[in-house]
Amino acid sequence: MDELSFQVGDKAFYPAHGVAEVTGIESREVGGDRQTFYILRILDNGVKVLVPTIANGLREIMGPDEVEAVFTVLREKEISVESAPWNRRYREYKYKIDSGEPKQIAEVLRDLYLLKNDKDLSFGERKMLDTAKSRLVKELSIARAIGEEEVEEQFTELFHV
Repeated sequence: MDELSFQVGDKAFYPAHGVAEVTGIESREVGGDRQTFYILRILDNGVKVLVPTIANGLREIMGPDEVEAVFTVLREKEISVESAPWNRRYREYKYKIDSGEPKQIAEVLRDLYLLKNDKDLSFGERKMLDTAKSRLVKELSIARAIGEEEVEEQFTELFHV
């Protein structure tokens, strides 16, 4: 994205925290240089974050094609990293969530729901499942202009939970 691709009031996805709203844009002096920052309010927890307007990883909320791709991933029944020890799975899942890519987050959600049906998840895996679910629910509800409850119901139907 070019500098100042987002305006105040826009919703965006920030890989480190999930869905956010741009609440302000301001310039500050940093290390002798003037830089412009987005002020983001993370929708999940209300935390305010300052990120540079360039090279920040911020992306637009997914479009209809990406929404469909996410649901395609969620419907698959293959676990992508099933045979790995839990700590390697955890690292791989963390990498996928941190990427901020909707399909990769969907893979984590699907895998952990499927694993959960076979065995108890570790504390870290349960927390990761919650993170993946929360980020996808928020973004899908905005992308599809529906309530978060409706997205959660769709997940419940998909995973029979």
